[in-house]
Amino acid sequence: MRIWMRWGVLVVGAATIALGAAGSGAAEIRDGAGLLTAMHDRYAKDWYETLSFQQDAITHNADGTNKKEIWYEAAMLPGKLRIDISSPNGDAQPGYQPGTGLKGDSRGMLVADGTITIFKNGEVQSQQPFVHMLLVLGFDVYKQPAETTIAQVKKEGFDLSKMHEEMWEGEPVYVVGADKGDLKTRQFWIEKKRLFFVRLIQPDRQDATKISDSRFMDYKRLSVGWVAARVEFYVDGKNEFSEIYANMKANPKLDAAFFDVKQFKKKE
Repeated sequence: MRIWMRWGVLVVGAATIALGAAGSGAAEIRDGAGLLTAMHDRYAKDWYETLSFQQDAITHNADGTNKKEIWYEAAMLPGKLRIDISSPNGDAQPGYQPGTGLKGDSRGMLVADGTITIFKNGEVQSQQPFVHMLLVLGFDVYKQPAETTIAQVKKEGFDLSKMHEEMWEGEPVYVVGADKGDLKTRQFWIEKKRLFFVRLIQPDRQDATKISDSRFMDYKRLSVGWVAARVEFYVDGKNEFSEIYANMKANPKLDAAFFDVKQFKKKE
């Protein structure tokens, strides 16, 4: 998910998710808290606890050219996401196993315990507080208590009392956090029928005068749960970054130490 280029959005993302058909209680959802609760209740017993995938991470440059990298992502829900980025000389071969790290001139990031850590060659480069809203709304919401998600979303400045409906990609969606016609205030969009997370709008973390617009697309069914196989990132209406997922695996065996910043070390 896209944090390496712009930490405000990702990831893991990617990204990124729901399962099943519409529930009979959908008409009873009246606000953002009720929606987040409904998302959790529908899938809490039928969702993955870990996830891994490979992605093409594509930066769309202003001159019209693109730059592609291969990213390897692994998540442990709730709240943990690691991205290993292959080096230009191709250290990340197809046989890479999630949880092992990469050899050589690798780099990446870790989101865990409310902190983002950037690392290179097994060494920590920087750390700062960070709540990864794409991880929270696209993944964690289905596994952690609804009260936890509600508290996180409120703390990040989303107004859960505001909710209206729109059409998005041909489907009705709930929009939480903003009034109808407002595309600048912090808000998230959830597909009404299946309770898929599909869109996040918020100020860009690098430049708060600009608007970040992250979109989860092309949902694929896994052995358990779903994942958005394509994630697009827009800033002020321009598509700056894309993620295309492959080799998606639900509930792979992952060592908890892989998400522990204290365990980072260079792989020989």
